[in-house]
Order: sequence, then structure tokens, then C-alpha cells
Amino acid sequence: MLTVTTAALLLALDVTPAFAHLSPDEHGSFMAGFTHPLFGLDHILAMVAVGLWAAMLGGRAVWIVPSAFVGMMAVGFALAMSGIGLPFVEPAILASVVVLGLVIAAAIQLPAFAGAILVGAFAVFHGYAHGTELGAANALPYLAGFAAATVLLHAAGIGLGLALGSGLGATTGRWAARALGGATALLGLGLMTGAM
Repeated sequence: MLTVTTAALLLALDVTPAFAHLSPDEHGSFMAGFTHPLFGLDHILAMVAVGLWAAMLGGRAVWIVPSAFVGMMAVGFALAMSGIGLPFVEPAILASVVVLGLVIAAAIQLPAFAGAILVGAFAVFHGYAHGTELGAANALPYLAGFAAATVLLHAAGIGLGLALGSGLGATTGRWAARALGGATALLGLGLMTGAM
């Protein structure tokens, strides 16, 4: 499992902005939306981190926290579609990577509802960013596409968290997850400073 995760991370780091968006005319609106978060390292890191943290929280948080992210991401998308301005979109997205990485690294335990509020606040900015780059795509299939990709990224994070816990044992797995959180925060800082 860790080998697959490492390969996926290396692939994500290798993606260049030139491939950031598929044309909806050539690939369809759903695929344009589906690939949008997959070609942005900031989106990948934040969304996998949401799943990993949800797995660390356990219990109902495993589905409540990621569901809140997807739901509030749709709200952000709707704000963009309505033409309502939202300031600091890119800084907030980058901050989400750093904050979620630090939350995991510090193994912060919150009730599921509080965790949902935290990730939901960041999700609005992610959804808004997707909405501002709709282009020629049809809104609903595009929304369905990036929501589906987000669910898969959350599932990857949850799967990683559960695999670390079962494969390495509870204590070692938790420390491994915390190390991944620290790495996520550092990558987020690198993106903020333009080092990546």
C-alpha cells in the first residue's frame, strides 16, 4: 500500500500546469471536472489529508468530515456560478494544505461536527476555484466530475489511514500518519512560497 501511495505522490509532483485542464469540447464536461482536482497538487494534498484525518478521528468522522468537504465544495461552486466574489481563494486553498497537514501532524482530535466545520470552511474555497475555471463545460456534469474525484481522493486518504493503522499497528501507524501530515504541511508551505 505504501508503495502505491508513494508512486501516486511522485506522479502528482510530476504534473505540470500545462496539463491542468481537459477541454470539455474534447473530453466532456464530466471529465473536465473530474480531472480538475487531480491535476492540482494543492487540491490533491488537501483532499487526501481530509480523508487521512477523518480516518485518524475514527467513528462517525470517517464519513461526516469528508461529506462536509464535498457538500461545502458544492456551495463554493454555487457561489462562483452566481458571480459572488470570494477573496483570497488561492491563499485559502494553500492554507488548507498547511493547516490540514499540521492538524494531522499534531494528531488533533475534534468531534466529528467540529472537524466538519473546519474542513467545510476550506472546501468553500476549493469549490469556488473549480467554479471559476468552468470554461465551456456544462455546470452540473462538471460539478459531478470534480465531486467524484474529490470523493476518490478522500477515500484514498481514509484507506491510507486505515492501512497504516492495520499494517503497522495502532501506535506506529499513528506516528506514520503524523509524519505524512508533517510532510503535507511542508509541501503546502513550499507551494505558498513558490518553491514547488
